[in-house]
Amino acid sequence: MNVKQVAEYLDLNEKKVYQLANEARIPATKATGKWLFPRSLLDRWLLGSCHEGVMNDRLLLAGSDDVLLHYASSRLAQQLGTQALVGYTPCGTRQGLAMLARGHVDLCAIHWGQAEEAHLRHPALVQQYQGHRQWVIVHGFRRVQGLVLRQGLQPKEAKEALDWRWAMRQEGAGSQRALQEWLQTQGESLTRLERTLEVNSERELAAAISRGDADVGPGAQSTATEFGLGFMPLSQECFDLVMPQGVFFRTLLQQLIGWLQSPEGRELAARLGGYDLTQSGKLVWSPQ
Repeated sequence: MNVKQVAEYLDLNEKKVYQLANEARIPATKATGKWLFPRSLLDRWLLGSCHEGVMNDRLLLAGSDDVLLHYASSRLAQQLGTQALVGYTPCGTRQGLAMLARGHVDLCAIHWGQAEEAHLRHPALVQQYQGHRQWVIVHGFRRVQGLVLRQGLQPKEAKEALDWRWAMRQEGAGSQRALQEWLQTQGESLTRLERTLEVNSERELAAAISRGDADVGPGAQSTATEFGLGFMPLSQECFDLVMPQGVFFRTLLQQLIGWLQSPEGRELAARLGGYDLTQSGKLVWSPQ
């Protein structure tokens, strides 16, 4: 369908259709410089935009990697069986937001700096992406961020790790951002470090260190705990969830948050270490 056909189909003026397409708020693609709209995806978008639409039987997560969120999504998927699709694809904060902006996922997990600044940093980051005017930010939890260490390494202070072999996260990952900011406090930069490999998730990083491919890398305390590795804390951060406003009302999302707040979720968080679930599920930002 072209712009004129979509405008007639949705009972909108063509200017509004162009606006929706440019803001990635409607399924569309550009071919030879012109917007085209697949009819099947357009119909699916219409139904899914309703709180009780057909998309209520799925919850696709992307963005930042976290052990507790993995368990939460896995438990929810197991409980629901064939009733709904729940999936989690860790790919880093920025790539997750880009996927959310394109409508490929329903929810993006983010962390972008220290907890005390999250109320400013997270909205500022989110507003760089098309579609953010329809998004909200929900607090997931606080967690301890730092350095994941190979077993047997026990530095007296974090700066000793500067001379070790490093596993790096990809550009746009929240943990890589945290590492860069810590290095700045030490008067150093990424060029100072000996990089052995780059990985795309916390679990990939921990696995690389477990294999002996690297000595150290940036990650959360829970990641180190899950793999039986050493850990040196550097800061606390807010791990938040970004989603379209309609997704916030989905039963699946509320069930996911409910598991985090459940006795099982809290017990696991305590065993993994470094979590604070006090404000879990709280709406922390919405567009004005």
